[in-house]
Amino acid sequence: MKPQIFMAAMLTLAPMSAAFAAETSGTITAIRKNADTITLSDGKTYNLPEGIEDTRLRVGEKVQLTYTMKGGNAVVSHLAPQK
Repeated sequence: MKPQIFMAAMLTLAPMSAAFAAETSGTITAIRKNADTITLSDGKTYNLPEGIEDTRLRVGEKVQLTYTMKGGNAVVSHLAPQK
């Protein structure tokens, strides 16, 4: 593939990968440490990957998170306390 075509394809596809990320916020209502998941006040459960430690999270804490859907699961890529 010619470098110009490759670069054009990459520039076209790059925004599409970012489009699948979603953001939400809410209050943590449940933490399942053995499953590495949290449930927010919206009733949805989110999977925590390696690097996001659930030991610092507390039920009742307000958080904002970014996630992507992978295999039918919402996988968190960024989590921060919300003020």
